[in-house]
Amino acid sequence: MSYEFKFPDVGEGITEGEIVKWLVKEGDYVKLDQVIAKIETDKAVVDIPSPKEGIILKINFKEGSTIKVGEVLVVIGEKGENASKKKYSGSVVGFLEEAKEESKVKKTKEIKHEGILATPNVRKLAKELKVDLSKVNGSGPNGRITRDDINSASKGEVKVTKSNGIKVQKKYDMYGYIERIPLKGIRKVVANNMRNSVDNAAHVCHMDEADVTHLFNVRKKEKEILDSKGIKLTFLPFLIKAIVSGLKEHPYLNASLENDEIVLKKYYNIGIAVDIPEGLVVPVVKGADKKTIQQLAKEIEDLANKARQRTLDLMDMKGGTFTITNVGSIGGIFATPIINYPEVAILAPGRIYDKVSVNTRGGITLRKVMPLSLSFDHRVLDGAEAARFVNKVKKLLENPDFLLVEE
Repeated sequence: MSYEFKFPDVGEGITEGEIVKWLVKEGDYVKLDQVIAKIETDKAVVDIPSPKEGIILKINFKEGSTIKVGEVLVVIGEKGENASKKKYSGSVVGFLEEAKEESKVKKTKEIKHEGILATPNVRKLAKELKVDLSKVNGSGPNGRITRDDINSASKGEVKVTKSNGIKVQKKYDMYGYIERIPLKGIRKVVANNMRNSVDNAAHVCHMDEADVTHLFNVRKKEKEILDSKGIKLTFLPFLIKAIVSGLKEHPYLNASLENDEIVLKKYYNIGIAVDIPEGLVVPVVKGADKKTIQQLAKEIEDLANKARQRTLDLMDMKGGTFTITNVGSIGGIFATPIINYPEVAILAPGRIYDKVSVNTRGGITLRKVMPLSLSFDHRVLDGAEAARFVNKVKKLLENPDFLLVEE
């Protein structure tokens, strides 16, 4: 007997995902718990296992399509069943041809207004994407407009049907040619999270500089040691150690605001923003206060590699209490980073640069300086507390020998 496998709720409030890759095709035999697809949800690519043993009778979505929780992903049946003789309620108009034979499943009602043939779902999608149905040529049966037609039209692909049946696609507006890129996947998640942060936190940015001349030399020495162990040492482990010490003295930066309560976290999970081609992801170093410089360096490298290879799981990016976004690794001096809500603070170290300084004897020296930009939620703490926290971080970065001592 056939089984409709619906896209499950994978937790953390996820409502939809994008199909990255199918690992099976229709007609394939699958075992229980065999991974059948990779679906991108909330910045991670999740392996979807088969809930039962059987034959893949129907695949209801193409790669690159968005599926919502509860929609039928695939239909799994017994050996010998013929999917073509059934119409399944999970079939998505526009991705599959409609079954020609009647079944007990209620058929999606098509509505035709002013010569336009489209289902209610397609009309709803057209409204959301601001697509004029009267200007879209349907590619479905009897000229019905499909979801693919709407998605193509929303990207600026205007289809002009010639007498010989050839369709020409152009992308332009009144000023010239353009390219429309759908807001989806990681970029869509980042956009939603940033909007949520701006809407729910009172952002203020405090900026300062730390003299890291000595840290520059200490890191160089430690780097040679760790290189022999195959571990890459950046400035981030030192920065994490300094931040954790600062958070212990100034706990209101290691907090969240929930309803009318400020929740002070007694653990220190530091998020590290990683730039990948698909967007920004923030894996979290858990229990950072309990780890050495070497352990932090190894974990940061492992998480960064997993991010670039798209193998992070959801738990790798959950539980953060404070975030670092290292703009200095790319360039730039200062920034005004957006808080990784519901956290209340984020630090952006800038590019280390040489700065002319006057020493106590009136002489001119050249120092290594690290810019620091701290964005914080003014509802939870005031500028004075934020400045004291940065002062603590500065003090430790300028005296890095203390950071090498295991607590």
